[in-house]
Amino acid sequence: MTANEIKALVSLLDDDDKEIVNHVAQKIVSMGEVIIPFLETEWENNFNPNVQKRIEELLHTLQFNTLGHRLQQWKDEDQEDLLKGVWLLATYQYPELAYKQVKKEVDKIYYDAWLSHRSYVSPFDQVKNLNNVFFNKFGFTSNIQNFHAVGNSMINIVLESRRGNPISLCVLYMLVARKLKMPVFGVNLPNLFVLTFKSEEVQFYINVFNKGLVFSRGDIDSYIAQLDRK
Repeated sequence: MTANEIKALVSLLDDDDKEIVNHVAQKIVSMGEVIIPFLETEWENNFNPNVQKRIEELLHTLQFNTLGHRLQQWKDEDQEDLLKGVWLLATYQYPELAYKQVKKEVDKIYYDAWLSHRSYVSPFDQVKNLNNVFFNKFGFTSNIQNFHAVGNSMINIVLESRRGNPISLCVLYMLVARKLKMPVFGVNLPNLFVLTFKSEEVQFYINVFNKGLVFSRGDIDSYIAQLDRK
């Protein structure tokens, strides 16, 4: 389909017949992400508020579908690269966000932690060192006041604001810990996402949303028991 044909198709979004508008919208969506740049240009140059609104809706649908396809591909082919997964998620709202830019910011935290990291010390001391770098030097903290803000789930915003929710903070902490060869994994508790340091010798848990507080399996059992009583 030529540019003129696409332009003519977009012009039909202002048609009074809803069936025609729906048919045109389906046709545009079926063309996939390749049409996104053209729609963005049309939105800028079109001063009809009805057409602009419908173009915005189509852009959101196309971007969401594109994200779904890219995440599925990541899951099937490259899910071990957790940073790539959270970067893909952020590109839904920030399509120009570069992977290298995000990786560079994460590497800054890693390099700083690596300078003081000692693999031969106890696991608790390793976590204590990472906590000091992550929370004290870089200033990451929980975003309690705006807990449900969308930015709390966007890795670029978390890196910029130094604030996040339990999942985003845990993911960022775990990315650094894994680069330090620390056996740290995610644990999805009821109402809270935490991390566990699990080796053949020891296992304990880390609440990144609470400044890296370390706790035991017994603490988790007590936490779940309290939830059950409620």
